[in-house]
Amino acid sequence: MSKPILKRCEDMGLRLTGQRRTIARVIEESDDHPDVEELFSRASARDEGISIATVYRTVKLFEEAGILDKLEFGDGRARYEDAERDHHDHLIDLNSGEVIEFVEEEIEALQERIARKLGYELRGHRLELYGVPLKRDTD
Repeated sequence: MSKPILKRCEDMGLRLTGQRRTIARVIEESDDHPDVEELFSRASARDEGISIATVYRTVKLFEEAGILDKLEFGDGRARYEDAERDHHDHLIDLNSGEVIEFVEEEIEALQERIARKLGYELRGHRLELYGVPLKRDTD
């Protein structure tokens, strides 16, 4: 299990104001892929003094420090997740925008084989699938 975001920030010597702590906790408690607007909504519910500008600056700081990963799924919104979450891939529902996390061992093994075949040691990857729900008969 990875260290909590606040602990990683402290270990890196990042200055943590009360508002940054609140934003870090909101991110850590998120089980989805929030954008800055969603993070602002959640953080300002806890501390009404937090501004959208503070959330933008904090997210940028955390991203530059390698604490957050920025995800762009083609919908014009940058979304974020903890950079130290367990590895997973994403399936994006093009109708609803829902982001579904999954791990598929066959895909992982195939990527390793492809990298080796091309003469590389795989150090990481990001896989995003885009789809729409299958139409199901309702007989």
